[in-house]
Amino acid sequence: MARTRVRITPLLALSFSAALLLTATGCGGKGDTSSSSSDTAGKDTGPVVVATTSWEGAFAKAAGAEDVKVIVPESVQHAPDYDPKPSDLAAVADADFVLYAPFEPYAEKFKEAAGGDAELVEVNLDNDADKAKAEVTRLGKMFGTEAAAAKWITSFDTEYGKLQKDLKSAWPDGKAPTVVAQVFSAWSAKLAGAEVVGVYGPEAVTAKQLSDLSGKKPQLVVDNVHMTTGTVLPDSGARQVGIVNYPDKDLDLLIVYKNAATTLQEAMNAS
Repeated sequence: MARTRVRITPLLALSFSAALLLTATGCGGKGDTSSSSSDTAGKDTGPVVVATTSWEGAFAKAAGAEDVKVIVPESVQHAPDYDPKPSDLAAVADADFVLYAPFEPYAEKFKEAAGGDAELVEVNLDNDADKAKAEVTRLGKMFGTEAAAAKWITSFDTEYGKLQKDLKSAWPDGKAPTVVAQVFSAWSAKLAGAEVVGVYGPEAVTAKQLSDLSGKKPQLVVDNVHMTTGTVLPDSGARQVGIVNYPDKDLDLLIVYKNAATTLQEAMNAS
């Protein structure tokens, strides 16, 4: 796919020019934008994808994209809090696709920066296995990398099935654990085959919710480390574990499931 250039709006032109000048002279240095690809100069690597976070970036990589640039540094625990810099916005100048999530407050800035050339793609960020596979398939069709997306899904199904089997073998007394889950981490409870007796969030748990959820006597509380509000059910006896939704800078979505499985297995073995 040929790379396109964006038409920069007057309001952003000065910022973009400064950022691009810094990059050209070396003063911009290292920047914060990362890429999952190595030196691909002169090679046809398919579409150029700019993703706001490693989560969108991992979906793009799973779908077969090789040239993926991520804007929000992986070190930022709560990505929606990030404030994009002019150099971040300038990164869309080489993009064929710009991936974002609707809950990210900076999404509008990237829409403006993309102008009319890059295709803006709203990504359904959900690690539920069925939803993740559907999103990878959808992106593969957009990118023209359907074969690579299908290959990833085959590998995912194999690994997911193995993780489910290992987690089931770790059930306390051979019974599915009862779980209260943060709404964006419920996918991990499904991976474990747990019985979800209640959900909470994304807002902090109210006094009534605390009473109701504690009354269900869950064995585990599956929290979201990116939106944690501290100990959810204090004095309930439930073991709280934190689940990470965002991949590391290598953009390997499968690692998210493996890490979640390890966390849950350790919690079940300790209960």
